[in-house]
Amino acid sequence: MKAAQFEKYIENKELICRKNDTIARRLYDEYGVKKGLRDENGNGVLAGLTNISKIVSANVIDGKKTSCDGQLWYRGYRIEELLDSLSENELGYEKIAYLLLMGEMPDDTESLNFKKIIGDCRTLPSNFTRDVIMKAPSSDIMNSMTRSVLTLASYDERATDTNISNVLKQCIRLISEFPLLAVYGYHAYNYSDNLDSMIIHRPNPSLSTAENFLMMLRPDKNYTATEAKVLDTALILHMEHGGGNNSTFTTRVITSSGSDTYSTIAAAMSSLKGPKHGGANIKVMEMMSDIRNHVSDFLDKDEVAFYLTKIINKEAFDKTGLVYGMGHAVYSLSDPRERVFKGYVEKLAEEKGREKDFELYQNIEELAPKLIAKYRRIYKGVSPNVDFYSGFVYDMLGIPQELYTAMFAIARIVGWSAHRIEELICTDKIIRPAYMSVMEEIKQ
Repeated sequence: MKAAQFEKYIENKELICRKNDTIARRLYDEYGVKKGLRDENGNGVLAGLTNISKIVSANVIDGKKTSCDGQLWYRGYRIEELLDSLSENELGYEKIAYLLLMGEMPDDTESLNFKKIIGDCRTLPSNFTRDVIMKAPSSDIMNSMTRSVLTLASYDERATDTNISNVLKQCIRLISEFPLLAVYGYHAYNYSDNLDSMIIHRPNPSLSTAENFLMMLRPDKNYTATEAKVLDTALILHMEHGGGNNSTFTTRVITSSGSDTYSTIAAAMSSLKGPKHGGANIKVMEMMSDIRNHVSDFLDKDEVAFYLTKIINKEAFDKTGLVYGMGHAVYSLSDPRERVFKGYVEKLAEEKGREKDFELYQNIEELAPKLIAKYRRIYKGVSPNVDFYSGFVYDMLGIPQELYTAMFAIARIVGWSAHRIEELICTDKIIRPAYMSVMEEIKQ
């Protein structure tokens, strides 16, 4: 069959699939099925228990649910408290990773020891970069990383062993290796597709995860203390976010089947790369670029409001009516990660001479919720989420957009690992939800 004939065949079959696979909306209501495992108020179906993290978006007062400023807790600590406990230039990714993995805060000695272990594990098998990463470079760094994760299983003699000590060892190694998989994957693509120079800097075991990432990414290996601190903070804020997000739930589901660590993390990666999950900050950057092209004065709130109104009314940008970076599936009044991150973003903007851009972000943060409430009649509260600023930060750090979702993965691998271990310890049942068949029986 020729290519043109095949395309025509698929086009016709797509119509058949759409006709036979469409289920009437009334049936979901009739049987009480919650689409996306969420009710009409956006509350998730309770699917399990966890002691790793907690998200608070509302309080129940006198039997009535009332929205509150969002809270994010890691192992009993509020995220603000964890970040405040770090000294001004202290980089805490490894320390907080230990907390999430082990369930307790390390003392200074344990913290230094764990950081050394992470540094010592930050290496790849012999010739892995050449034979795996450079062999099939791709602009889709998440796909490149996922392929690398699955291939790493071939180098592990105990790849399928789900004993907790072995899984913990595998997880620590993957946490250590993820920055290499991301940076080397990008440089391989940049060399092959963009015809740029091939750069392979070896990691420095004495440096933190954030420092190593910046050092390995940049040709001159240089970075400032502010850059490292802001990136370290971004990684901590993205490290974990409850068990109900799509990629963490994927981790739980695959773990419950008895599958190995590499397959589990690869599945989580495949979930995260979806634009509804990990790719949100890229859409924010695309939107901001469009706004800059149509707003002449970033400080003129009336002009900014006018163009935001056009976006909301589906007259501008991608005409979806969405102001990307605004709103969250759980938080309403505020996203605690955004509240914390904003101060670090402002400091970096000052260092980079991007104060004017930061002012534009602030104006959108102030104006968008009011305009969304006015034109979309959404009154439950719309606030900026962490993705509103994260793309801006990565841009100021010179991180290419191909790596944005990979940055999320470098952070979230910690949370996935913690949930995998908790799932293995707490349950021996496979996660198997029910689907009600509404199929019509065909009589022969």
